[in-house]
Amino acid sequence: MIFKRVGEGRPYPAHGLTSAAWAALPPRQVRLNDLVTTKDTLHLVALLDEDGTFYGDLFAHVVQWRGELYLEDGLHRALRAALHQRNVLHARVHQVQEVS
Repeated sequence: MIFKRVGEGRPYPAHGLTSAAWAALPPRQVRLNDLVTTKDTLHLVALLDEDGTFYGDLFAHVVQWRGELYLEDGLHRALRAALHQRNVLHARVHQVQEVS
């Protein structure tokens, strides 16, 4: 199994991070089998596109919420890593705090 679980949608509250805010987070290694996806489909073009990160962030975006790591953006990067037999992904991780 590549991922911990394949999810449908984002179960965490909206975080409102901008591209600049994501870019301010330092990347770290995340194990693929610790990730829960927020998408259950992938466009093959995104997986095969060699310039897929030309206009975007080089790192995947992961949201940590309630002890889970949710892959919000970068499913194609994660699958490329798995296809190259790597079990870690470099990602920017944002921790969402529970509002009481």
